Amino acid sequence: MQPISAPEKPHQIPIDQLIQALNVDPKTGLTADEAKRRYEESGPNALQEAKRESAFTILLRQFTGVIVYILAAAAGISFFLGETVEGFAIIAVLLINAITGFILEWNARQSMDALRKMDTTPARVLRDGRIREISSEEVTIGDILVVEAGDLVAADANLFEVSQLQADESALTGESLPVDKNTELPPDESPLGDQHNRLFKGTPVTAGTGRAVVTGIGQQTELGKIATMVEEAKRSATPLEAKLDSLAKVLIWVTVGLAALFLVVGLLRNEEPLRLIETALALSIAAIPEGMSVVATIALAYGMLRLAEKKVIVKRLSAVETLGGTNVIFTDKTGTLTQNRIEVNTLQLPGQQAEIRADAEAQKLEVVHGDQAITESETYQQLIRVGVLCNNADYDIVDGKPKEVGDPVEVSLLKFAIAAGQNPDQIHREFPRKAEKAFSSDTRIMGTLHEHNNGFLVAVKGAAEEVLDRCQSLDEKDRKAYYDLSEKMATDGLRTLAFAYRQTDTRPGDDFADKDLTYIGLIGFLDPPRTEVTPALQACREAGIKVIMVTGDHPATALTIASKVRLIEPGEEMVLTGKDLKPLNELQADDRKKLLECRVFARVSPAQKLDMIELYQQDGDIVGMTGDGVNDAPALKKSDIGIAMGLRGTQVAAETADMVLKDDSFTSIVTAIAQGRVIFENIRKFVLFLLSCNLSEIFVVTFAGFLNVGNPLLPLQILFINIVTDVFPALALGVGRENSSLMHQPPRDPKTPIMDRRDWRMLVLYALAITASVLGAYWFGTQKLGLTQQEGNNLTFYALSFAQLMHVFNLRSGRSFFVNEITRNRYIWYALLLCVFILLLTYYVPFLAQILSIKTIPSTELWMIAVAGIAPVILIQLVKGVMRLGK
Repeated sequence: MQPISAPEKPHQIPIDQLIQALNVDPKTGLTADEAKRRYEESGPNALQEAKRESAFTILLRQFTGVIVYILAAAAGISFFLGETVEGFAIIAVLLINAITGFILEWNARQSMDALRKMDTTPARVLRDGRIREISSEEVTIGDILVVEAGDLVAADANLFEVSQLQADESALTGESLPVDKNTELPPDESPLGDQHNRLFKGTPVTAGTGRAVVTGIGQQTELGKIATMVEEAKRSATPLEAKLDSLAKVLIWVTVGLAALFLVVGLLRNEEPLRLIETALALSIAAIPEGMSVVATIALAYGMLRLAEKKVIVKRLSAVETLGGTNVIFTDKTGTLTQNRIEVNTLQLPGQQAEIRADAEAQKLEVVHGDQAITESETYQQLIRVGVLCNNADYDIVDGKPKEVGDPVEVSLLKFAIAAGQNPDQIHREFPRKAEKAFSSDTRIMGTLHEHNNGFLVAVKGAAEEVLDRCQSLDEKDRKAYYDLSEKMATDGLRTLAFAYRQTDTRPGDDFADKDLTYIGLIGFLDPPRTEVTPALQACREAGIKVIMVTGDHPATALTIASKVRLIEPGEEMVLTGKDLKPLNELQADDRKKLLECRVFARVSPAQKLDMIELYQQDGDIVGMTGDGVNDAPALKKSDIGIAMGLRGTQVAAETADMVLKDDSFTSIVTAIAQGRVIFENIRKFVLFLLSCNLSEIFVVTFAGFLNVGNPLLPLQILFINIVTDVFPALALGVGRENSSLMHQPPRDPKTPIMDRRDWRMLVLYALAITASVLGAYWFGTQKLGLTQQEGNNLTFYALSFAQLMHVFNLRSGRSFFVNEITRNRYIWYALLLCVFILLLTYYVPFLAQILSIKTIPSTELWMIAVAGIAPVILIQLVKGVMRLGK
């Protein structure tokens, strides 16, 4: 027997041909034996399990990176030369960094687990002529699914029998409203949102009943394809990781070059090889900022904690800085820019029009635009009455919380009535229902019959064309005018319904909703925008960040929301759909330009979202992606920074993203961006601080060696300075205060390294100033005061330590030396006090003094240490003052 396989493009296959191809009887379903055979052949209807990242793998990753490799090599050389204390000290640095990184990265980010949780519901299938309830994993290709309101669809399937069937596909397609299902074939290239003849795995049925033949299970489903994309979408190194790695490579060449130069010069001078190797090792240690990775990790962790207080949960450390550098943000519409609920937005009555805002909880209705007198007309009251009566939904406030049951559009009509001051329950008591004509895809109207004052009232709502055709009192001109008005409302992104009624003294027959109706008007429904989005988007504009809407919803709806929230300005009203998007490898220069200029994309598939993100990444941008649905998961993972909505979002999106907004507020993204920019500025400052300190150590050792005035620093002393007296001030710089001015500047160029040319020039200037001061003190002490080599070594150690501590005040960005972000940072003062205390311990604790070769310092050296520490700060401030005057 030939194996049964999932058909390609099942939405294009007529249902009769599909049933025949799948070899199933739609009246009886598969036999138990055939279902078992297909299950064994095709496997379970479950998503494949992603490979888990073990704790060992996460820990092992902490020992990767260029700086780590250099430190490991330095430790190996130390052990080889018998310098075991130095070797163990370097290993301790590596372990501290690895443990810190492991603890902060250990979290559950298994998006596949979340996807799999959508698989555990039961399913009802037709087998051997009887409806049976089975595990969703046992559903196989060719099974006949039986669904009704409240079910979660177990597999992808094509419908062949429907009755008022609707499904909520917002998590899969981005479509705000439940989708009406039918058995008609859509156009060939229809996106998922327009394939109304299909049901999709993992989507809930919101109304009606239906039967469908299963065409895809497990990874073959649309949900499975998204799961595969989530698993296959690869994260590239974040900008911060890449920049730190690039900086580390520069340090390798500096280290190798200086060490080699020193060795060659020393050998030409016939100096002792062992001494040369020890000095070269000292240079290597001096060239490497051992504390940089630890400080970067802690600075990012501090940023994580600050964002957590502001309802932003960060799952990846580097994501804090990455968001600060983001210059393009892709955002979904539903639930992100909008509230993911349907509300009455526009009223179109004969001769009157208004845009309204209805608040049912506050029982308040406001006319925000249009005819303010519309609420005083009798037609308006009749519209409310018909909207309540021709309605099967329920809305109530229980214990202070709204409770909604039924179709979202019908719920919005009840909320509209309550906001207008009407009581739906009272209206139902005054107009008891006697009959109903349910909505169907054939008639596209719903009608109800009510008794009132010894007469009857017919209430009708439905598609404008169908309702208008049943209003015989309208002439052809008016009918066309009202229909054109409904089409314009649809073009503006509104879902429209027409309303009509009829009053009669005698009870009408079964065709009560089909003739002699009186037209009332149109209502336009909209998923309303989130009120806080507009100022947040304006803040993004001021910060030079481009925000782009990418949604699976209707183009007109997408454009309307984009205009309402001011995502686009006048003149930017271009919208492209999935049909307009070519594969990335087929784009020409003009195509790329058009895509990069467009701000609104609609009817876009998950795969096309990935292409859009990659397009911008290829253009050199740092891309953020916000989303809340299953359909957003691959793009959240592919982007440089994935941002999920925590309240309305699916668990899949939250597990896949790098950040989760607990309050679903787009404003929180702006807050996170500001924090990210502050973090990057702080990182730039402490990298500049650490490297200038390290370069001063290199200069001290190198210049002393070339001048043949002895070895002013020992390798272990350099290591001590690097991991103690350098790290704490650098850490204080890393957790500096926020700088609001950063959000009024454009995003930094993602291609720009952490340190630009100006930073490198200042770095050399800082290092030379410290070197001149420290070597000056060393020369004066040994040559003029007659200090021994060891006493000179101790003088250099404390002078360099103190000079580097004072150097932190050179990193200010303001003009005032005494009032700036450095002096206002209390952690700077804590760090300085701590480091001074540690330096005192190295002198007064015998064990530490022995390890660092510290001997008693004569009192004459104390004033030299103080002068050597303060002199570089004075010199740098004078140079900066001259530079400012020269501008």
